[in-house]
Amino acid sequence: MGQIVQAQNTGKAPGGAVALRVNEAPSQYLTFALGGEMFAVGILNVKEIIEYGHLTEIPMMPGFIRGVINLRGSVVPVIDLSARFGGKTTEVSRRTCIVIVEVSDGEMRHDIGIMVDAVSEVLDIPAGEIEPPPSFGAKIRADFIFGMGKVGGKFVIILNIDKVLSVEEIAMLTGTGTTTDQQTNG
Repeated sequence: MGQIVQAQNTGKAPGGAVALRVNEAPSQYLTFALGGEMFAVGILNVKEIIEYGHLTEIPMMPGFIRGVINLRGSVVPVIDLSARFGGKTTEVSRRTCIVIVEVSDGEMRHDIGIMVDAVSEVLDIPAGEIEPPPSFGAKIRADFIFGMGKVGGKFVIILNIDKVLSVEEIAMLTGTGTTTDQQTNG
């Protein structure tokens, strides 16, 4: 990052493209409200946004796993982000929705639903407007935060969604294990 794309004296890169600083290319983020705070996730992780509907609860799961939904024949777990961050469970309102995001677990990709109070908008936040995560004082774990985006004089907490929804960590917290359980059972 921070490299300058090589350009000729014309100010254009080969092939007619304009030279840009790589770290200044704006990135798009979906912003949403959660417990009175504004959060964001990279738009490339977002598959779709659906209305909060009927969830099937699964017994003996941690409180932050609200249940599963049937999404076009696939079973998708739904995580209550507020509870995942150590807060209280989200109260369902008419603006509550489920954002379906894709997270990576090594070479595997998983769809996981995150329950949010309300979806706001998609914003362009240039890399130059993103500060590093605070080392202390945040209400959530520092490794969950990708950065703090400055938007209109306020901060938006940009989540590191692969850490927040780490399939391996969630499996450990639920006691379901991953490949070792599958090898010993099957």
